[in-house]
Amino acid sequence: MASPPSPPPPSQSPSSDSTTASSTQPSQPPRYLENDPKRTGYDPSLAWYFNYFRILTGKVTREGVEHYREDRYKANEARDCARCETDRDWLFQHSPVVRFLREKSAALNGDLGPHNVVCRRCPGRIAEDGTVVRQTGGFSPDHGILLCANEIRDRSHLEDTLAHEMVHAWDHLRWKVDWMGGMDLKHAACTEIRASMLSGECRWTREAITRGNLTLTQQFQNCVRMRAIQSVMNRPTCKDDVQATKVVNQVWDSCFNDKRPFEEIYR
Repeated sequence: MASPPSPPPPSQSPSSDSTTASSTQPSQPPRYLENDPKRTGYDPSLAWYFNYFRILTGKVTREGVEHYREDRYKANEARDCARCETDRDWLFQHSPVVRFLREKSAALNGDLGPHNVVCRRCPGRIAEDGTVVRQTGGFSPDHGILLCANEIRDRSHLEDTLAHEMVHAWDHLRWKVDWMGGMDLKHAACTEIRASMLSGECRWTREAITRGNLTLTQQFQNCVRMRAIQSVMNRPTCKDDVQATKVVNQVWDSCFNDKRPFEEIYR
């Protein structure tokens, strides 16, 4: 795997705490909004702390808050990427799950390491209806793994995201996944189920503390299913949430019970 370029890879991990795209996809690509201070209340010509105060006092719309967020990400890009790269290197040295997946990928003649796991700022997309699409990472069989430095909260969150994408990499090395769904969306659904299940991103503490989901029964399964459906919906050949749900349900039993290369769910 060579070093990835800036275009996002085919497998994208949705951000865990952001608004996702509308469940039904229009026939035409959505038009993404440019900021208009008169409409949103967010004025980029002002200092960031003035706009922050305006947000706190309710003078900026939800759309304006997202434009403010994007501008702060741009201003802090170098800092965020440097922190991401430091944590990435630490995880490749010390994280049991990252080291394990790297070894298992190497056993399949794959080469995963800091040289093809890159940290970048990933712009959010604000659609005309006010929904926002964000991602925390992605995997491309041609380029490697992308980590979205501006969406990563801390080292633990980065570890979950990196493990998720490394499961995708292992799956591709093992089975040559059809990522775009041109042949069969079941490929994408299965690897998304496995990545959400094995990475740790759906463990109870992450759901309860970060996402506010305090469900005690079936929480883990519900999280895995939801995130798999969201990811399948991002495939260009997927029509809508109904098709994504149907495909995930079709492969659920076999893929949810497939823990390879682990013997048990890691955490």
